[in-house]
Amino acid sequence: MKTLFTKIISGEIPSYKIAEDSNCYAFLDINPNVKGHVLCVPKVAVDKLFDLPQDHYEQLMSFSRKVALGLRNAVPCKRIALSVIGLEVPHAHVHLIPIEDMRDASFQKKTTVSPEEMKALALKISKAVQQIN
Repeated sequence: MKTLFTKIISGEIPSYKIAEDSNCYAFLDINPNVKGHVLCVPKVAVDKLFDLPQDHYEQLMSFSRKVALGLRNAVPCKRIALSVIGLEVPHAHVHLIPIEDMRDASFQKKTTVSPEEMKALALKISKAVQQIN
């Protein structure tokens, strides 16, 4: 079954791509809590994070760490929050959210970011991620 995220990964649905490797894909959330809210997803479509095979889980966490380090360098914030909720799309995913306080990670607060800002932000974060070893 194709999910929204498998369609994004395959390019059927456009995204603001941040990073990609052979197992994972990262892109800006189009309904972000704050500017710079990134989703990291495994390329294999598994509904629940803890149902991923161990090696895929470890790859996703390692990939998410690299994206978070780049995100932290690109978007000024106190911390990068990591959240795994997964109710809105039946495909395991990690939210990386630049936060100043807990409300930024509440999913009750959303912000609007123009397509031009999203494109520029994706490029900035992508470049920062590429600099992480």
